Amino acid sequence: MSESDLPSGALAHLRSLPSWLAGQVAARGRSLVAEAIAAEGLKLQHHAVLAALADEGPLAQADLVRRLGFDAKDVVLMLNHLERVGLLVREPDPRDRRKNAVTLTPDGAGTVERCAALADAANERLLAPLSSDERRVLMSLLARVHEG
Repeated sequence: MSESDLPSGALAHLRSLPSWLAGQVAARGRSLVAEAIAAEGLKLQHHAVLAALADEGPLAQADLVRRLGFDAKDVVLMLNHLERVGLLVREPDPRDRRKNAVTLTPDGAGTVERCAALADAANERLLAPLSSDERRVLMSLLARVHEG
């Protein structure tokens, strides 16, 4: 891009940056998904905990913290909430009784499925302006940039 191709003004320049635009799209996508799964009484981080347990559980609390990259104190608070509403249980880990193993309950598994469907619907709203071919291209380009 030559200097004459740059938008005039600092704000216009900022808004022309791919990093800015990608951030705005990501924020809108997160907002749509967060709003959708709020119908289940959950936040995005709750969904991440439940999804990790659905894929890899039961897990020791410390392993869950490492897999998600969340602060340990935050995870404890999330686990307290999710256990209180019956979506997971914490029991002594049979491999190491000094640790707690966190396991998804059947209600938790159903919640993960509903949240996945809600997230899919939210992403459909996000990508509504694009054709199916444009969506495939966008996903391919995003994956390349992410891997780059």
